[in-house]
Amino acid sequence: MAGEWREVQLGDVADLLTGYPFKSQHYTDNVDAPRLIGGDNIAQGNLRWDNIRRWPCDMTDGLDEYWLKPGDVVLAMDRPWIEAGLKRSAVRTQDIPSLLVQRTARLRGTNELDTTFLRYIVSSQSFTQYILNVQTGTAVPHISPAQIRAFSFLLPPIEEQRAIAHILGTLDDKIELNRRMNQTLEDMARALFKSWFVDFDGVAPEDMQESELGLIPKGWTVRSLDSVANYLNGLALQKFPPESETEFLPVIKIAQLRAGNTNGADKASTQLKPEYIVEDGDVLFSWSGSLEVEVWTGGRGALNQHLFKVTSHEAPKWFYYFATRWHLPNFRIIAAGKATTMGHIQRKHLTEAKMATPPPNVMAAFDRIIAPLFEQKIQNAMQSKTLIQLRNTLLFKLISGEMQPNKVNDFVRRSMS
Repeated sequence: MAGEWREVQLGDVADLLTGYPFKSQHYTDNVDAPRLIGGDNIAQGNLRWDNIRRWPCDMTDGLDEYWLKPGDVVLAMDRPWIEAGLKRSAVRTQDIPSLLVQRTARLRGTNELDTTFLRYIVSSQSFTQYILNVQTGTAVPHISPAQIRAFSFLLPPIEEQRAIAHILGTLDDKIELNRRMNQTLEDMARALFKSWFVDFDGVAPEDMQESELGLIPKGWTVRSLDSVANYLNGLALQKFPPESETEFLPVIKIAQLRAGNTNGADKASTQLKPEYIVEDGDVLFSWSGSLEVEVWTGGRGALNQHLFKVTSHEAPKWFYYFATRWHLPNFRIIAAGKATTMGHIQRKHLTEAKMATPPPNVMAAFDRIIAPLFEQKIQNAMQSKTLIQLRNTLLFKLISGEMQPNKVNDFVRRSMS
């Protein structure tokens, strides 16, 4: 069937549009106004809405072509590649209504090119490598519409495109389902944590005592974060020449933590003390820059500076995970006040951050309720990691013509056995 494929340029079979130069003085805070999608909103495979800009509804006349549709592929044209990977994503139903901003490309399928298949072409390693080769500029690397259009690839017949897109889309649907399930589990566990350890719901007034945090349950103590858990700072790892050894560890930096994988990571020697090696399930806290707390599921790696690996011999993992996350808003305020490019907190802030902590028997009772939710979240993330690896392998094999869609089931069975 691969013999029926033909080599094409992306611009010959895809509809490409670049965005409109919206003026910032007209931005609005009206939550009913459409959002604007620019390069800052595009991550590696998904859209981020932590920086929302909106455009007034009464100023959308004449902008019909810039409205985005579900399935559209968007690509950052300024600094299209960062350490975590290529900044591209498909637009989801929940991402609209939205409008396309200048220096951002929108790609859409045609009668020759299935839009979902197009998404996987742009997700391929060959497209990423092409972008890295053609981007220009040093301070702000960028690409042009002409360069995007000039990308060459093998195009199968439309029915085979749809078959390939269906296979890869099924895996992505399961990955997205796991993501939504994990968000629900996270919300449930966080609500329980707040109820028990912040609001002390269900504790009678006569069972409360005074503390530096106010009233807390009798028998509980007020403890600093760094007395409950150990916050190990990573090493200033030097870039490790891959040719000097055959074995190495990917370096986990802030960019890898945010992406949840080690794509584009530097390499470090395997000869590290065990405590500086990160394993799946470890809690990591970026105390500089983005200030995030995550359970790592991106595979074994080396802990870089600006990241804490959080452990404890006495408290359950969920407790120091949620306790640290509970203090993130204040930590971010502290970091924002630093006169440095990358705001950060200091160790004294871990000492100043306090939590009401129950005695061991009460903690054990809470653990029986929260731990299953937390562990299911980790298991879902680990399953998604396996599915992502499988999808990426199939992505290469299917869009290169190396594997036909009707051979996928046999390949999956062999891979999972």
